[in-house]
Amino acid sequence: MPWLAALAALTALRLVVAAVTPLAPDEAYYWVWSRDLQAGYLDHPPMVALFIRAGTMLAGETAFGVRLLGPLSLALGSILLARAAEDLLPGRRSGPWAPALLNATLLAGVGAVTMTPDTPLLFFWTAALWAAARLHRSGDGRWWLAVGLFAGLALASKYTAVLFGAGLLIWMVLDPAARRWLARWQLWAGGAVAMLVFAPVIAWNAAHGWASFAKQGGRAGSGDVAQALRYLGELLGGQAGLATPLVFLLCVAGAGAAAIAWWRRRDGGALLLAALVLPGAALFLWQATGSRVQGNWPAVLYPAAAIAAAGLLQAPAWLRLRIPALVLGGAMTAAVYLQAIAAPLSLPRRSDPTLARLGGWDAFVAEVAAAADRTGAGFIAAEEYGLASLLAFRLPPGRLVVAMDPRWRLFTLSSPPQGVTGLLVRSERRGEGPPLWPGAEALPGPQGRLVRSRRGIEAEAYRLHRVTAAPGQPPAVVLPRPGT
Repeated sequence: MPWLAALAALTALRLVVAAVTPLAPDEAYYWVWSRDLQAGYLDHPPMVALFIRAGTMLAGETAFGVRLLGPLSLALGSILLARAAEDLLPGRRSGPWAPALLNATLLAGVGAVTMTPDTPLLFFWTAALWAAARLHRSGDGRWWLAVGLFAGLALASKYTAVLFGAGLLIWMVLDPAARRWLARWQLWAGGAVAMLVFAPVIAWNAAHGWASFAKQGGRAGSGDVAQALRYLGELLGGQAGLATPLVFLLCVAGAGAAAIAWWRRRDGGALLLAALVLPGAALFLWQATGSRVQGNWPAVLYPAAAIAAAGLLQAPAWLRLRIPALVLGGAMTAAVYLQAIAAPLSLPRRSDPTLARLGGWDAFVAEVAAAADRTGAGFIAAEEYGLASLLAFRLPPGRLVVAMDPRWRLFTLSSPPQGVTGLLVRSERRGEGPPLWPGAEALPGPQGRLVRSRRGIEAEAYRLHRVTAAPGQPPAVVLPRPGT
């Protein structure tokens, strides 16, 4: 099929971009997870660490190895999404168009070449959607076991996957044909499979004071009307940009069309799509009235929305938007890829996320190593977990890298050697307050400040401090190094 050939070519391109683009600090942090495998972490469940461990076992501890499963999982997820579209909306030839729309988004295009918890989440969410579509089309209750398996794996990727279970429940309550499953053993067996898959995460939280559940469950906030309007504007504007404007328009219209198709024709497939989009969208909109919603959080809404857009928007005006939506999305993604790799545009940090996250690391890491040599430092340290992890991933072999932050108490990594003097690298964005490291002494003069830049444009500035490891300090650990 032509669309499969296009998907294969796109996946090959993404693998190349993943190989030549430097890791971002968060990706390096998740790589540290892969070197200290646990059933849970403070920030998220462990699936991203398992993805990275599998990739680095196959391709080595390189940026390509860390990201290997990103492009591959999106390619497989795209095939499953096409099959789900045919099962939920048969006869509408929506199969190729649904994954095409999803792949045209920046959320998928950039997400495929970076490794974050959203990478396995989007794959397993899509796989669970495919299994639910097979259930709907075939009426075979055994598909509930597959739904439970993939939903459990999605939940072990990121807690946002709870919205999938909520959507299924809404579907079964509202659709008489699906409601019968509430009295069938297969549904409950599928639920048991999901809980069995997720049980290690629960056990880890129970053993660590419910740290991860408390962190993620405490994100809601409250603010005044001006804050609410600003956050809502950021959410809607961010989604229009990350989904790309025309794909976002099609997905919003498609989700609405799914709800209308259920209301008018009692179309169970359309109801399932609406149930997997609209409640989550409402939740994120509500959350935005009190706190900032990160742009990647609603990514899980787009697989079902893309199916709805591809299968239910059949009016000529909507059909004419499909090709422009793919072209615009592809052009925007290509521009981001090009800027991340070659930076042809000289943009300031506030206008260029690739500069903030990816720019200038090679020269900066070399300068840090040189500063450590000049000062005779026995280790290099950082308070920011992403910076510390990136230094551990990129510094030359033989360097000892230490991270200091309360989150490290939840890891099983070793403590730094006592009485050894090291070099603390601290971003100026942390303000002028004292470092976490007790007794830190700022290095004087120009040698005490480093600037990470790309083509002369500053990405971030850092201060250097002399520190000594001693008993009774805040939690600090020695980070793993590639190949050790």
